[in-house]
Amino acid sequence: MTSRNPGRSPVILHVDMDAFFASVELLDNPHARGKPAVVAHDSPRSVVTSATYEARAFGVRSAMGLAAARRLCPALIVLEPHHDLYKQYSRQVMDIFRSFTPLVEPLSIDEAFLDVSGARRLIGDGPFIAAEIRRRVLAETGLTCSVGIGPSKFIAKLASSSAKPDGVLTVDADRVREFLHPLPIRALWGVGPQTAKLLERRGIHTVADIADTPVSSLVAALGDGIGRHLHDLSHGRDDRPVVARSREKSISRAHTFDRDVSEPDTIRALVLSESNRVARALREAGLDARTISIGVTFANFDNASRSVTLAEPTQTGRAIMSHALALLGEFDPRRMPIRLLSVRASNLVESGSAPLALWSDDQDAAFDVWHEAERAMDDVTAKFGDNAVRPASLLRRQDLSAHIGDSSD
Repeated sequence: MTSRNPGRSPVILHVDMDAFFASVELLDNPHARGKPAVVAHDSPRSVVTSATYEARAFGVRSAMGLAAARRLCPALIVLEPHHDLYKQYSRQVMDIFRSFTPLVEPLSIDEAFLDVSGARRLIGDGPFIAAEIRRRVLAETGLTCSVGIGPSKFIAKLASSSAKPDGVLTVDADRVREFLHPLPIRALWGVGPQTAKLLERRGIHTVADIADTPVSSLVAALGDGIGRHLHDLSHGRDDRPVVARSREKSISRAHTFDRDVSEPDTIRALVLSESNRVARALREAGLDARTISIGVTFANFDNASRSVTLAEPTQTGRAIMSHALALLGEFDPRRMPIRLLSVRASNLVESGSAPLALWSDDQDAAFDVWHEAERAMDDVTAKFGDNAVRPASLLRRQDLSAHIGDSSD
């Protein structure tokens, strides 16, 4: 057992569940434990949602096509996803986190920041709390997690990545530069492929190289915002607080077609179906969305996304569909057929909390009518099941039940 003497520096934990979706499925599929396995719908056009570490050893990764994953690992075991189960375990894990500190900031369904600075006097130091969290998560759920401990969110997250799987890594305040500086530049938040290329052309390859580069040179190369941001991170400076949040950051639904699709009617039906599912999830959570987004994966696996922020937030499927179709109008599926399509609601607020606009147009009034109709549909669905009542345009579409992207993050 480690020391229980509280220190003065902030102590931030980043707790990340290990291969979360796959690990949950393994609880009910013990035959797949210790073997290469993925979570995916078992069809040639499916996409890997999660992979066990044994599968990752073969190069299998999330978001990879299942056919490509099987080429890398012919003995791959495919486990069907159960998204309601993931949400159930996520709630259980987050409740465990909150039993140690109220300052829990979920990042997604399977990871969160915890500020345990104020809990040290009552419970123990960072490593002790991390050990207790890992012990309870394993005992109460059968799942493992990795924990990074540091003086800031940035350092804690990097530490948890280095601790995976099923480990703990502590980076004390006086060891931050020692830990950071040997890392590649892509370890820093904000360094994507294009930024990395710009830096590498200037001979900057490690975090230490960024730290040694004058901030004025970084600003000249990357712009004021990103240049100063990377310079601060390279010195371990990150003063963002942990913000307690229990509400979803976004709600999305996605569908992978059995074949590449270019027919407008088929795409419109899918957008309507997914928009209604997103809207129902919003109503169940008592939330409205200010931002509507779509995501598209084309037949050649290129990805694109578009979003719009609304003047007034909504939880109506008809409104979400209207905006999603307008965004989708920027693409021509006849030139490049669509493989996967997602609809996402974000920038969420408590339902009814936004101030009313000074006036509304005819379309807003029409959406109000649909809001009441959709609430009535919710009541019927609750009593008689998902297929009890549906828009007529979906009656010919019986193949929209296989979804790979259900998520509330």
